[in-house]
Amino acid sequence: MNTIQRKSKYWLLGFPILAGLVILVLLVKSREPPQQEALAERVQAVRIIEVPRVNLVPRVVAFGTVAPARVWEAIAQVSGKIVAMHPRLEAGEFLGKDAILVRIDPTDYELAITQIESDIQATLAQIAENRVKEKNTQNALTIEKDSLRLSRNELTRRLKLVKQGTIPQSEVDKEERSVLAQKQSVTSLDNTLNLLPVERRLLDSQLARYEAKLAAARLDLERTVVSLPFDARLSQVNVEQSQYVRAGDVMAVADDINVAEVAAQIPMHRFRNLIATRTEPLPIERFVELGPADFLGISARVRLSEFDIDWPARLSRLSPTIDPQTRTVGAIVEVEEPYRQAQPGIRPPLVKELFVEVEFKGKPRPNRLVIPRTALHGERVYLVNDNKRLNIQPVKLGLVQPEFVELQEGVTAGSRIVVSDLMPAIDGMLLDPHKDDATQLRLIEQAQGRRE
Repeated sequence: MNTIQRKSKYWLLGFPILAGLVILVLLVKSREPPQQEALAERVQAVRIIEVPRVNLVPRVVAFGTVAPARVWEAIAQVSGKIVAMHPRLEAGEFLGKDAILVRIDPTDYELAITQIESDIQATLAQIAENRVKEKNTQNALTIEKDSLRLSRNELTRRLKLVKQGTIPQSEVDKEERSVLAQKQSVTSLDNTLNLLPVERRLLDSQLARYEAKLAAARLDLERTVVSLPFDARLSQVNVEQSQYVRAGDVMAVADDINVAEVAAQIPMHRFRNLIATRTEPLPIERFVELGPADFLGISARVRLSEFDIDWPARLSRLSPTIDPQTRTVGAIVEVEEPYRQAQPGIRPPLVKELFVEVEFKGKPRPNRLVIPRTALHGERVYLVNDNKRLNIQPVKLGLVQPEFVELQEGVTAGSRIVVSDLMPAIDGMLLDPHKDDATQLRLIEQAQGRRE
């Protein structure tokens, strides 16, 4: 390749580069300076409610298992063979009050009654004989005393005749022996008369013992018939026809169907929120008179959440101790007629071992300010002021519930509070508030205990 050709090649390669540099310089010199625009303030859209003033109802939800209020064991009080049974004596059956479950053979107990009644009649005859003997002895004693008086008079007369020499001394001695014999007869009758009341007391004691045995025998006879003390559902049956049972054997177990109980465990700090505040203490007599429900001002309902049904309940009593591990108190509620309220296919009965929810409510607390629990940030709330700007306000809390909290200080009724998430939350930031009527209505219903 000659020199001219090489120069032409270099020129062809360098021309585009040179042209690009020229164009770049022209563009730089001809461009306008950047325009500066004013930065607009960002507006954050939020949902708000106005803080309502309501009659606040404290509420606690706990859980427990249904149990019958009374469980009765048909324990044999006498021994014997079962001679009759109720035709529906089976576990799971419903039987009414006074239904006869079993009859134990009464023969032995009827014979015992007959024997004791015979002993009583014999004792009564002995007592009657004693009284006749006492009367006869009293009459004989009277006669003997009269005879003794006559003998003494005769002895006195003969002593005078001896002194006069009319009769011999032997006549006087004979009369003295007659007087001594008469005295001995009187003494014997006196002793007999004194013993008769003692014998009668022994007979009276024996009669009382026989009468006690008769009462026990009749009671044993009554115990051969075993019947239900209340309307019940049989949960266990342990006997069969013609089986021999011994005193102390459990023949059947029955659960009361008139009242059901649920023992629910409530944390101490939440139970305290239920209790109505009293300005002065009440004496223990008033607590006994009122009972825990009225004294503490607590109402209750039992709910079966799977079927969305509930039963009115009554706080019956509290457990005597606090669980040291869970720090909970046991609250036992009663439900009246848990079976009679059942509707097939609609409302199941409140049966034993059913796991249920128990809602406790305290007495209403008037004129309280409440907000949703989600609107609380630590111990602060987000308010919207008249200029639609954020005001981060510290507050003092009162009653704290899972769905809402009570505010005691920091806000007033009607204050606009932010209920939506606000990230980041900067004091004074501009907001675009939109009222959330659904949240406010739900809050009011929850605070008044009308909605979960």
